[in-house]
Amino acid sequence: MGIRSNADGFDLSKFASIKVVDSFQQLSSMPFADGINALCWPRVLDGDFAEVLEKIGPGDGITTLDENILQNLSVSPSGRMAINNMLADKNLLSSLGLDPVLNCIHAYPSDDADAPISTDVFSFHVDSAPIQSETWLCTYLGASSEGLLNSEAVRRVDITSTRAELLELYGGYDDEGFCEFLSENCYDLHYAALADSEHYPFGTANLWRIAVQYPGCPVPPCIHRAPRTDSPRLLLIS
Repeated sequence: MGIRSNADGFDLSKFASIKVVDSFQQLSSMPFADGINALCWPRVLDGDFAEVLEKIGPGDGITTLDENILQNLSVSPSGRMAINNMLADKNLLSSLGLDPVLNCIHAYPSDDADAPISTDVFSFHVDSAPIQSETWLCTYLGASSEGLLNSEAVRRVDITSTRAELLELYGGYDDEGFCEFLSENCYDLHYAALADSEHYPFGTANLWRIAVQYPGCPVPPCIHRAPRTDSPRLLLIS
């Protein structure tokens, strides 16, 4: 039987903005407050997730895994256990009125390397919404997402040289219209890590709930990014 372990050799408790909890009830009910913008429920999940990936087979881009696809896979009891764990998580989030999705990710779209700001998922960024919202994440197999403390990052649009490039691209002045241009293109959601910053891994099997940028959010949004890897990932996201 394969065991997915949360032992990534990284102490999340040393970060003041991360709260480590020990149950789904705590994860779902604890408010974002006092600078805490990321909640993590560390777990160890039984099951052979690698077998599930093998049975899904090769693919391009992102494949959504609905319950029928997963239940119809011909897998061993250990593979079935992995599938049951994934579906159990999906059902937990659905019970909160969320719309979670299970994905098999073979590749993400990538931005042009010559763009002033990369706005793909490999860039440190925050999620944004017009109303109160939050993001949930769990990596079951493959490299996990990474987080970055807000105090160890700067918005890329606030870097003088980058802002000058964006102004040239905009073809106008640094005014309200320029700010709208930055927002419409999601440039203002992306961050650069400061020198000597320490990135933290979300880890495998851990279920995360992170703060999103929306009007009136009581804490800064959680800065994170997807990993650059050639290995497929099994991911839950909402």
